[in-house]
Amino acid sequence: MWFFARDPVRDFPFELSPEPPESGPPGPWVLHRGRKKATGSAVSIFVYDVKPGAEEQTQVAKAAFKRLKTLRHPNILAYIDGLETEKCLHIVTEAVTPLGTYLKARAEAGGLKEQELSWGLHQIVKALSFLVNDCNLIHNNVCMAAVFVDRAGEWKLGGLDYMYSAQGNGGGPPSKGIPELEQYDPPELADSSSSRALKEEWSADMWRLGCLIWEVFNGSLPRAAALRNPGKIPKSLVTHYCELVGANPKVRPNPARFLQNCRAPGGFMSNRFVETNLFLEEIQIKEPAEKQKFFQELSKSLDSFPEDFCRHKVLPQLLTAFEFGNAGAVVLTPLFKVGKFLSAEEYQQKIIPVVVKMFSSTDRAMRIRLLQQMEQFIQYLDEPTVNTQIFPHVVHGFLDTNPAIREQTVKSMLLLAPKLNETNLNVELMKHFARLQAKDDQGPIRCNTTVCLGKIGSYLSASTRHRVLTSAFSRATKDPFAPSRVAGVLGFAATHNLYSMDDCAHKILPVLCGLTVDPEKSVRDQAFKTIRSFLSKLESVSEDPTQLAEVEKDVHAASSPGTGGAAASWAGWAVTGVSSLTSKLIRAHPTPLPSEAPVPQRPGPEGNPTPAPAPDTPMTSGQWETQEDDKEDTAEDSATGDRWDDEDWGSLEQEAESVLAQQDDWSVKGPGSRAGQVSHPEHKPLESDWNSWEAEGSWEQGWQESSSVQPPPEGTRLASEYNWGGAEPSDPFAALSGRPSTQPRPDPDSWGEDNWEGLEAESRQAKAELARKKREERRREMEAKRAEKKATKGPMKLGARKLD
Repeated sequence: MWFFARDPVRDFPFELSPEPPESGPPGPWVLHRGRKKATGSAVSIFVYDVKPGAEEQTQVAKAAFKRLKTLRHPNILAYIDGLETEKCLHIVTEAVTPLGTYLKARAEAGGLKEQELSWGLHQIVKALSFLVNDCNLIHNNVCMAAVFVDRAGEWKLGGLDYMYSAQGNGGGPPSKGIPELEQYDPPELADSSSSRALKEEWSADMWRLGCLIWEVFNGSLPRAAALRNPGKIPKSLVTHYCELVGANPKVRPNPARFLQNCRAPGGFMSNRFVETNLFLEEIQIKEPAEKQKFFQELSKSLDSFPEDFCRHKVLPQLLTAFEFGNAGAVVLTPLFKVGKFLSAEEYQQKIIPVVVKMFSSTDRAMRIRLLQQMEQFIQYLDEPTVNTQIFPHVVHGFLDTNPAIREQTVKSMLLLAPKLNETNLNVELMKHFARLQAKDDQGPIRCNTTVCLGKIGSYLSASTRHRVLTSAFSRATKDPFAPSRVAGVLGFAATHNLYSMDDCAHKILPVLCGLTVDPEKSVRDQAFKTIRSFLSKLESVSEDPTQLAEVEKDVHAASSPGTGGAAASWAGWAVTGVSSLTSKLIRAHPTPLPSEAPVPQRPGPEGNPTPAPAPDTPMTSGQWETQEDDKEDTAEDSATGDRWDDEDWGSLEQEAESVLAQQDDWSVKGPGSRAGQVSHPEHKPLESDWNSWEAEGSWEQGWQESSSVQPPPEGTRLASEYNWGGAEPSDPFAALSGRPSTQPRPDPDSWGEDNWEGLEAESRQAKAELARKKREERRREMEAKRAEKKATKGPMKLGARKLD
């Protein structure tokens, strides 16, 4: 019954675009843009409307429908779906554009490069070679109208309407009846049958290929006689072009031979772009070593490749190589280079999932390249992703034994800090920074930790700033590495608005005044400048107390990312210059450098001092002079990959860079000591949480003394009364700073209150040492028994059975 009939066009899973049809090839087909109803993905739809009295054209269209459906080749138009009814034929293919339309659009934008044209023609010749040599088919319609271009810029051969068998099955070539297509027929088709017998089966298609080459470089072909003038065809292709349009069909080369000639050294199709495409087509069967070399060299060539090619062909191969090919870190550089061509939405969909997965990798090369190139993708990461999937993996770099990874991890915090939540930023990150600044054996890493803390200080909460900044920068001023001391001074200057007037007077200025007698002139100069800055603030408030609220408005304010710009340039020299220095140290010294100074001693559980390890020998001045010779070269190398060199602090930067050139030895003893300074019991630090993270990795060991001198309360036992294991007392930072001091130690009772972890750590160390001694004794006993048994019985004969 009629009411059970269904409209096949309406049920077809693809629909035509309302836009007018594109100017398709001459012939029965009309090219429309379309989309898949389920996903909305773009496709191209070739439509043929059956008309009465056009049975011959209908048969040609049905033959093309069948051929396109059964032929599968990377260089032939890809068939997706089709619909055949009594009224129409629909062929759905990948989204393509006619070559003529594509060339006009690119000409308006500056034209196609020669390497793009060489690869396009390579694809068409390869498709012809497949048809002639593998399928024994003659295309019979090679022309501009039969070539289409996909979104990656790949050329596809279509127009299969007039194809016939080369073996003569099914009769001769079908009649076209379209003048626009017949002008590409070779001249021998008009000759007698005797001359046709002298031609090769591919001769006609190769003539038409010559016409296509002429049109690609010179525009539409007006008449066959114009083929005698090569026009704009490149010289490297003219010789092979002339073979195609020669009058003798017998000498026209086979498509495979033509490709071989053009791929010869110096040939038209012998270039980096064609080689890259050929490798990508066969990448699945390449050896891992070949893939590694290819990806390493790929990033150098991407700048000269078309944008569409990079987005739609190179990018999928890079993602596949990482996901399934174990390509590793080598895909990162080309991956981020191609990512610049993507929109924010595409980047979020394609690149970010891969990046998140890469951060969980244990490959050190992968991790360090991710950290170095984080600036390229950090803006596409949202805060939940950073805090839950990236930061937990990044913090492992703080504990890595490789100094380069520790340094890059510190630098990456500049980019991650604005996206970290309260716990990760104010607790977890500060814990690692405290340990690095106190215990890391690399001076440049300690310096960069101070620099990074100064730059992210504005993102910290008010309580964390009050608890951390003063102690951290105070500790930096006692570092034996001169740039670290400069960084500590500049840290105070850059975060001056985050301190109360009371802290400036009682905590910061006493520390800075001690640096006025520093052995390094650069440290002294920066100390004087910063002291004058703080004194001017104190003096202005003293003259007009009403300014106090305005001066301290940022002290208790919440974290304010906007103020980070002020600190963004205060010590860019330290990260860039010291980064290069760190790289030198790593190359020159594969093993980690010894600690510049022993950690201050602390009393043990019984009140007796814990013996300090013997101080290691510091780096000699000769070693520094060798490394200083190349400081400028390494700074240039670092400038290409780091973002911290973009800042400019003017004269401060130049003076700070001179620190490394002026210093002779880290162990130079500075004149002067700070005697007569005693801690107030009422000024006892309240930062017990910060102090309890690490036994010796806390920033609370810094300067906490008052500026005024008062006698200690009655009954208080001075630190100088303890036997610290030396001939004369020294302050906790004497070994760290390399300068003698007679400053008394804080109240020893504070160790028992706030540093339980230190006692537990020492207890664990004692247990481990006892277990080691027991194992050593047991080993000696076993060796003695074996020696005794061997001496009494003598050596056993080979193959003899041991009798009990």
